[in-house]
Amino acid sequence: MFAKLLPHDGDFFKLFNQHAECIVKTAQALSLLVANYDNPQLREQYTREVDDAEHAADRITHDVNRALHKTFITPIDREQIHSLINTMDDVADLVQDAAESMSLYDVKRMTEEILRLTELSLKCCERVRDAVVLIGDVAKPATAEAALKTCEEIDLLESAADRVLRSAMSKLFRDEPDVREVIKLKNIYELLETITDRCEDVANLIEGIVLENS
Repeated sequence: MFAKLLPHDGDFFKLFNQHAECIVKTAQALSLLVANYDNPQLREQYTREVDDAEHAADRITHDVNRALHKTFITPIDREQIHSLINTMDDVADLVQDAAESMSLYDVKRMTEEILRLTELSLKCCERVRDAVVLIGDVAKPATAEAALKTCEEIDLLESAADRVLRSAMSKLFRDEPDVREVIKLKNIYELLETITDRCEDVANLIEGIVLENS
């Protein structure tokens, strides 16, 4: 099958896995940032960890795109490789955007909705990693089935985040009297939910890879 075309084709899958680990690291650091938001030192530390992991993800994305130009025969469709790594990189970028926005908007407190959306974002990123690990071996029916199941779990998590967002917006516009706080929190809520949206985009790409190559 496709994974056996060239010995060095496995490098793409290795890079995908490394990038997925970076995504999880950004989400873990964001989760710790939110959990320790009242501590300025820890807030700064975890913001820096988000940045470091995102920069590492950027480097891997660059390596994948550079390798595409140098590889004549790729293990999966070239456009699938390009779309997958760049959509994965969007996830890391959005996590960094969320962390930076909390500081830029001078958000004073974490709400239950931020905590819940951050938790769902982390779970989505972890499932992305789980799915990415599998795509290098989807010629095996059991592996292909496991990958598709993981993608379904990502879809369910994204739906849960969408429900939290709708509820959060309703509560925000109903109960928050300070217009500035409404604007700040609205943007944070939407950024966090968009992380799960982009994870779902990754899942959709993986589903396509699995169905075409299993």
